[in-house]
Amino acid sequence: MRASYRLRQWVNALNLSTPLGMLIVKIRGGQLTSGPDGLVIARNVNRRFGFAGGITIGNVVIVPEHIPLTQELFEHEAAHATQWAACVVLFLPLYWLACLWSWIRTGDYYSRNVFERRANLVKGGYVERPPRRQQST
Repeated sequence: MRASYRLRQWVNALNLSTPLGMLIVKIRGGQLTSGPDGLVIARNVNRRFGFAGGITIGNVVIVPEHIPLTQELFEHEAAHATQWAACVVLFLPLYWLACLWSWIRTGDYYSRNVFERRANLVKGGYVERPPRRQQST
């Protein structure tokens, strides 16, 4: 495994995001398996997580059964794991602020969300919406 992936794995374990992701999966009845690049893949998780097709918590990639885990989706979610490590404990508040900004600008949570854009919207299965037209006064 590349050193950068090992570092991501350790940071996400130390910031407790990976253990949190694993706990959520276990509480919701999911199954965890080892994935590539130090990531953990979670399947058979009861209930969908909000509006997302998949979600990453630390190094845990959670994908509902009805959504295939393609290479593109995996790369998108792996980028989120790296974002968790880079932002440490601030990832969730920063992510939700980015969701709010995107909602204000476009009416959806992802089109102008910096985290989704840097993880590649298209690979995540998103369709980019244009910004809302500003009303003139």
